[in-house]
Amino acid sequence: MDEDERIISAESADFAEEQTELSLRPKTLTQYIGQEKIKQEVAVYIEAAKTREEPLDHVLLYGPPGLGKTTLAGVIANEMEVNFKTTSGPAIEKPGDLVALLNELRPGDILFIDEIHRLPKNVEEILYSAMEDFYIDIVVGQDATAHPVHFPLPPFTLVGATTRAGLLSAPLRARFGIVEHMQYYTEAELSQVVLRSATVFNTRIDPLGAREIARRSRGTPRVANRLLKRVRDFAQVAHKEMIDQEIVDYALNLLQVDNQGLDETDRKMLQTMINLYNGGPVGLATIAANIGEETETVADMLEPYLMQIGFMKRTARGRMVTPAAYAHLGIDPHKNKK
Repeated sequence: MDEDERIISAESADFAEEQTELSLRPKTLTQYIGQEKIKQEVAVYIEAAKTREEPLDHVLLYGPPGLGKTTLAGVIANEMEVNFKTTSGPAIEKPGDLVALLNELRPGDILFIDEIHRLPKNVEEILYSAMEDFYIDIVVGQDATAHPVHFPLPPFTLVGATTRAGLLSAPLRARFGIVEHMQYYTEAELSQVVLRSATVFNTRIDPLGAREIARRSRGTPRVANRLLKRVRDFAQVAHKEMIDQEIVDYALNLLQVDNQGLDETDRKMLQTMINLYNGGPVGLATIAANIGEETETVADMLEPYLMQIGFMKRTARGRMVTPAAYAHLGIDPHKNKK
């Protein structure tokens, strides 16, 4: 195989992987698994908007990462039968970037902004009039030639997603008519996600294997799909025609994902808090420095799930490890006390 053939082959593999990722995303509310309360509410809002022939009200989706906020935004666009344009807060660096995005929208279209809490302040302020009255006022030129321009916009829907709703300013949050909190998935819901994803991957998996993956997936579909991919690799190398509980146990134990979904980093964090700080209270920045992670990683990726399963709690003085975490790690809670 010459160099050109290798490049084409690599590009084809990348395209196939991208198509697989896209196919994991459901297209309709019926296909979307979990978040039942949100689906019921959104279905009503969509039906009402379509009946009135109006754009859907602006939507804010918030919750931990990996729960399907982007997917749900795409589903809403499909159900509304409108175009779907995506971007992220960090990608919009200046007002001109936002103007360019809004200029491409047609009446009723959906603009999805991921990590909307990271929008620059000057960009956020332009959004206020765009969301409320469908126009923006911008200043063109500099110094003596500067002059304001009134720029009308077609009625559109902004769908914002964030893992940190508390960082949104009050004026921006107030302009969202629909605010939904994404919840962690149940084990049964994640089992359905795994079974569906296995079908997309053309992989056979039995219900017990799917449930075991679900049990270790931290209540998060993204984690469930990632673990399914890795277990599929182990099953293929072991020449197993079907993924069963045995190969799931073997693979995930080797990957150091325990029966509560904790990985090596989670356990390192808890053990650091126990061994160095007697289980807390200890500050977030201190924890992050001790385990070599960014404070945002600890706050957004590690802490929410540990709190959800009752292994950690926040107090006025800092984070603390709970007795349940001591029991899970097999550590005597009184042994390290001074």
